[in-house]
Order: sequence, then structure tokens, then C-alpha cells
Amino acid sequence: MTSNTSLTVNKIDYSKTAVVKQDLPSINAGQVLLKVSEFSLTANNVTYAAMGDFLKYWEFFPTQEGAGIIPVWGFAEVISSECDGVSEGERFYGYYPMSTYLVVEPAQVNPSSFIDGAKHRQPLSVIYNQYIRCSNDPIYKQETEALQMLLRPLFTTSFLLDDFFADSAFFGSEQIVLTSASSKTALGMAFLLHHNREGRSENYQIIGLTSDSNRDFVEGLGCYDKVVSYDELAQLDTAVKTSIVDFAGNGPLLGQLHECFAKTLQYSCKVGASHWDQLAGAPAKLEGPEPIMFFAPSQAEKRINEWGGVLFQQKIADVWADFTGFVGGWIDVEHHAGVDATDEIYKKVLSGDFNPKAGYIVSLWDK
Repeated sequence: MTSNTSLTVNKIDYSKTAVVKQDLPSINAGQVLLKVSEFSLTANNVTYAAMGDFLKYWEFFPTQEGAGIIPVWGFAEVISSECDGVSEGERFYGYYPMSTYLVVEPAQVNPSSFIDGAKHRQPLSVIYNQYIRCSNDPIYKQETEALQMLLRPLFTTSFLLDDFFADSAFFGSEQIVLTSASSKTALGMAFLLHHNREGRSENYQIIGLTSDSNRDFVEGLGCYDKVVSYDELAQLDTAVKTSIVDFAGNGPLLGQLHECFAKTLQYSCKVGASHWDQLAGAPAKLEGPEPIMFFAPSQAEKRINEWGGVLFQQKIADVWADFTGFVGGWIDVEHHAGVDATDEIYKKVLSGDFNPKAGYIVSLWDK
């Protein structure tokens, strides 16, 4: 490809995609041209689309009016550089467009990373603007690149959720109910809640809600104390103090849960939108506390300010190895190459009709 090829989506109907080709961008002083080699596609990317306007995800990689480029996590190589401290051939992990190339303006360049200082990205969250140098990354291993693309951004959100709840003494809850329990971000949180529970003063139960078809898979993971299907909500213990973490974004379901726990709900946390087509439909007035959107970058920036960036990354790295060991036993990584294949996998993820064990790595480049 000699042009920059992007896969765009309609901002109203995410199932409508288009392939946009533009001239390969030239770079000026201080800029770097990156070749986006491959990236993951997960339910997390669907959330980026569903929350694109509200959380400004569309603003990272602007495109034609009415269309958006969904951000993805992956790897890219430096094709050319007019920036001191960033060399041709280096490989970086970070937040990319569904495109073949990206021009960045590195700022705060250090041995581990740089921040894209492009003007339109300056008002946006720094955690999405950071590009991590593979040669000096405590998490990076070439043999686990696929797991890093699939799980690192999700696991970072899981880590921050676990940290946020622990920092808040779990809002006094005796049980934490996670919707869309088979989603990888929910699994990461459940893993950490289970992994860290023994060392905490709080004693809580971890409850997973999932579809009946995914129930056996979720139960077999061993990190949920109880797994309940969506049509068996009556099995939930509504007499104990409870927090809800909603990864599904299903309005009617959230309404049902608020009604179930009307007297015992301590906190309602909205995270994802894997059921993006059912975001509407919740009652105008929910029982109990109003749901609060969890924005991972805010918690990350809080901890980076308190711990420093190096310690923040190291704390994630300390539990990352345990998590990848847990996931590596069951995840089925699939690699797909080419624009058509990328479009097909994106639409499969968008539909939600895929095996929870599947992990999709794609590239717009034909291989």
C-alpha cells in the first residue's frame, strides 16, 4: 500500500463501514511516521464507538463528516523520523487508528515512551496519547505480543477498577455483581478481585452475570464465586449490600438490577457497552444510587500523580504475568490479514456473536 488506508464507521450505525484511502502523509520537523502493523479487536472497541461522542474517542483520529475511526490497541514501526530520540525501525505499543499509517508529534520523549503532542490530541487523556517503546517496556515480550494487544488495555481498565473499588473500601459492599461476565475486561476485574481478596480486610463475593450459552465457560474460569444467567436474576441474593459493575451497557438489564437491589445497592458503576444496541431502554428513574460512568484515565492519572508513571506501570506488570498465565490456558488467538478480513472481524465483534475464548488480531495489510 502506498496510500494511507483507513476503515471508518458510520457514527450512527456502527455496522456501516467504508474504506478510505488518502495520500501517504509526509512528515515535518518533529514528526514521526508510524506503520500500524497489527492490532486487536474486542468488545472494548465497540465501547469506544458507543461512547465516542460522550468520552471523545472520535476526536483522536478525525476523519470525514459523519464518520469515525474507532481507536485500537496494537503495534507500529517507525518508518521515518524527523524527531530526536525516536529512530527508524523502532517498535511502539499504543493507541492507533484502524489505518495503515499514523503521523505523530513526539513530546516528552524518554527511554520508555513518548506522548503524541499533536495539537488536536492535547486536550485528550494522556493515557491514550502515550506510545511505549517495546525495547524498554516491563510488560513486553515478543512471544506474548498477541496477548498484550488483546488484553493489556482491558487489563489496565480491570486493574484500575479493582484499585478504585479497593480505594473506596468497596463502598461497604458484601458482593460485587459484574454483568457481561465473559467479556475480557470483566474477567480481568474478577481475576483481580479474586487474586487480591486474601490480602484485603474486606470480604466480598464475586458474582458474574452472563448469557446461558456462556455460563459453562465463565463457571470454569474459577474466579467468580457464583455465576448467574440473565434469565435467572431471581437467584441473586438481594438482602446483602451490593455494588454493580455494568460492562454490558444494557439499559433494561441495568433497570432490572437496580430494582432487584433497590434497598441494598451501595454503588452502580457503568464501564462498557458490549450490548451497544441496547444502551437505551433503562427506566427514566432507576431505583437506588444513580449509575456513575467509570472513566479509567481519571483513575490512572490519579495514581500516576501519586505513584509516578514508572511505578504505575510496574504495579500493572507485577500482576500481568499471573493474568496472562491464567488467560493463556484457554484463549484461542486468531490472526487475520487484509482490509476485507478486518472488516469481517470487526462486524463479528460488533454483533457480539463470537466465542468468548476467541481473541482476534487483525492487520489492514495483506500478508
